[in-house]
Amino acid sequence: MSQIALPLKAGRDGPQRIVIGAANIQVAEALANPESWPFRTAVLTGPPRSGKSLFASWFQQTGKGMALDDAQKLLEDEVFHCWNRAQQNGEPLLIVAGEPPWEIVLPDLKSRLGAALQLEIGTPDDELAGELLLSLAQERALPLGPEAVDYLIPRMNRSWQDIEKLVEMIDRLSLERKSPPTLGIWRSALGAVHGPEEPRLL
Repeated sequence: MSQIALPLKAGRDGPQRIVIGAANIQVAEALANPESWPFRTAVLTGPPRSGKSLFASWFQQTGKGMALDDAQKLLEDEVFHCWNRAQQNGEPLLIVAGEPPWEIVLPDLKSRLGAALQLEIGTPDDELAGELLLSLAQERALPLGPEAVDYLIPRMNRSWQDIEKLVEMIDRLSLERKSPPTLGIWRSALGAVHGPEEPRLL
């Protein structure tokens, strides 16, 4: 496991990071070597809150190439023109969309992006989920350690979005109760995010 420190301006919670694991290691490796992409183009898809926009920022700000985020929300003509500009400039282009499949109607765009490198962020496994939980807690200056990971990971949904929601809830309950996050708060946070029935049992 490792983290890529993104060259972004630090916010109130410090610098943002991408936690790298089995679900996204191939994406990280591909973005580090855009010269190998077919037609210098890659299409990145994945679940909500899985770090797609962070990857796009890292790619662009490190000078690897151009990045077009939330491409599925743009007019297809705009995406096609962006692809043409990148081709004319000889510059790698990373196109980021939402969860697959991305249904493209414009024939010219569909054929060109179909020939691009297809990258997809998967579901985090237990190891990556634990690293992500600790990283998100660190950004909030929230004191969570290995014991929290050991308790929470077997009981939580394996979802990027739910991991983030769980950390947010632990932080919120800790502030409301004016108490450091301990077992009681972990349990309450799990119930608030997942409901009374834990999605994964002991």
